[in-house]
Amino acid sequence: MITQKTIQEVMNTAKVEEVIGDFINLRRRGVNMIGNCPFHDEKTPSFTVSPSKNIYKCFGCGKGGDSVRFIMDHENLSFPEAIKFLAGKYRIEIEETENTAQEIEHKQVTDSLYIVNDFARDYFTDVLFNRTEGKNIGLSYFKERGFREATVKKFQLGYATEERDEFTKKAIDKKFNIDHLRTLGLTSKSDLDFFRSRVMFTIHNVSGKVVAFAGRTLSSDKKVPKYINSPESEIYNKRAVLYGLYFAKDAIRKADECILVEGYTDVITLHQGQVENVVASSGTSLTKEQIRLIKRYTQNIKIIYDGDAAGIKAALRGLDLVLEQDMNVKLVLLPDGQDPDSFLAAQGTEAFNAYLKANEEDFIFFKTRVLLDETGNDPIKKSLVIRDIVSSIAKVQEPFKRQLYIRQCATMLDLSETILNTEVNKGITSDLKNKRLNENPTQSQPITNPDELLINAKPTLSEDEPSLVRNDGWQERAVCSILINYGHEIFEETNATSVANFILDSVQDILTYFDIPLYRKIIENVDERLKNGIVPDHSWYISHPDEEIRTFAVNALSSPYVYASWEKKEMFLQTQKMPDENYVRDVTNGLLRLQLRKSKKVIKEMETYLHHASAEEKASEEYMINLKVYQVLIGQRNEIAAKLGTVTL
Repeated sequence: MITQKTIQEVMNTAKVEEVIGDFINLRRRGVNMIGNCPFHDEKTPSFTVSPSKNIYKCFGCGKGGDSVRFIMDHENLSFPEAIKFLAGKYRIEIEETENTAQEIEHKQVTDSLYIVNDFARDYFTDVLFNRTEGKNIGLSYFKERGFREATVKKFQLGYATEERDEFTKKAIDKKFNIDHLRTLGLTSKSDLDFFRSRVMFTIHNVSGKVVAFAGRTLSSDKKVPKYINSPESEIYNKRAVLYGLYFAKDAIRKADECILVEGYTDVITLHQGQVENVVASSGTSLTKEQIRLIKRYTQNIKIIYDGDAAGIKAALRGLDLVLEQDMNVKLVLLPDGQDPDSFLAAQGTEAFNAYLKANEEDFIFFKTRVLLDETGNDPIKKSLVIRDIVSSIAKVQEPFKRQLYIRQCATMLDLSETILNTEVNKGITSDLKNKRLNENPTQSQPITNPDELLINAKPTLSEDEPSLVRNDGWQERAVCSILINYGHEIFEETNATSVANFILDSVQDILTYFDIPLYRKIIENVDERLKNGIVPDHSWYISHPDEEIRTFAVNALSSPYVYASWEKKEMFLQTQKMPDENYVRDVTNGLLRLQLRKSKKVIKEMETYLHHASAEEKASEEYMINLKVYQVLIGQRNEIAAKLGTVTL
């Protein structure tokens, strides 16, 4: 178990913008930073990072928290695993108490799978560099491809021997679970090594963990598959992995462009040639998940294909997916018989970069030109090509960009711009209809009742919002929000009273009247903390073990809006303090509003009692006491209302 000292050191050291910046491309907006959310598909950035508060919040899907929570959600890790991940990033030494047998036994399966893959990677690497078979066959092959030893080690390349079960036996000797070996595809069902007599490519996820392997045969036998890959597992989804992204992400962000190639060796050769913003789709057609991965770092994709007929057809398959994600796509076709690996090796880095720049072409214009060349004078073929082009243009999200495509493609196709525009609009309408049906299959039938449109158009409220409307939840929430944002600040300089202490003292008498259990729970948690002499700060709330409190805190600390930086222009507010310095007024007014609501509620209850009291009850001493209490409450209500400038009826 990780000690509390280490946990605190990690949480104090980890900067949320640095941690998240390793996974998505962030840009500055005022005091905050924004980017596309990695947790849901979005075209307009709603993912906000606040360096000053050390939190993130997506105003699209609602995800939020601190650095640790981001790593837990993004990498599917437990809390201890996330702490270890961040400790490794910031080179913090981890102090641990001895784990119990039960804790070891219940260690997550995913962690075990990563450990097995690490063992396999080390085994294949050791064979490559230290065994005769590995050096003579595997290392020789890599050297023939022009890979330097440093490059081979960087990409953790290896070699699998021709032995039937050597790796499996070694793994079992090391006490690795045979079921884990089978799950990862390292061992077959008959307990034989899956990878044999192959050079090995290690596949990493975006954080650098080993998730899979690819083995390439060096045999000339056509019956032997050229590549075999690890099967999908709990830690490997080939649709969501890009080969080389772990090594390329910083270069992609810096260049603001991702180069996409077909093969593992293409990636490695280009990296070695100092073209580092390059990845490969790991033997699959480009998927939505892979496109979203790239979109974290850049909006621009440049795809390099071999210049043969197969390469041209491959260039046209599935790229509408990229347009749907609002990405800018350019294609480069290499000369016939060349691939990125061979072309760079023959021409050198400078000539390679110059060729890319001179021959890059926008995807839609490329597609129009290539398909048009195939039609000749056949009107039927041309009409089919036009429909294909229209389908692609309809996928473009930006209206201005779409209109420019229509204008230029109309000229290329010798077609009226008006007709092309009409057909594109039909395509957009069809795409929207299909998207709605996919998102809500229950609406596949036409709506005959107009009232259904109103029902389906109603916004979705969070679970507690109906309660907020019916009772005093809005005022309770406002006070708790102020408590979380400014509770650690000083309310009165004279006696160093904190905002948290002032709020707690003010709500003690009305806490039992709170309508929303969550807000009462927050107050009680803070009260317990204050009794121990500790004033909670932002980090205490956003790392709270109670998920309800943690989620509310992140929402309270986040805002989709930022204040204009007028102070940088030496333009200051004249009649009040800056918003973040106005918490004393906010605390006072927030509490007065809450107290006014609660006093009205108690007064109403008292009025009901006094009005319905029997003649016998009215003659009792208890009735007279309650009448005096009622009069005092009326006075308190009027006093609070006067402070707020509110008229009470």
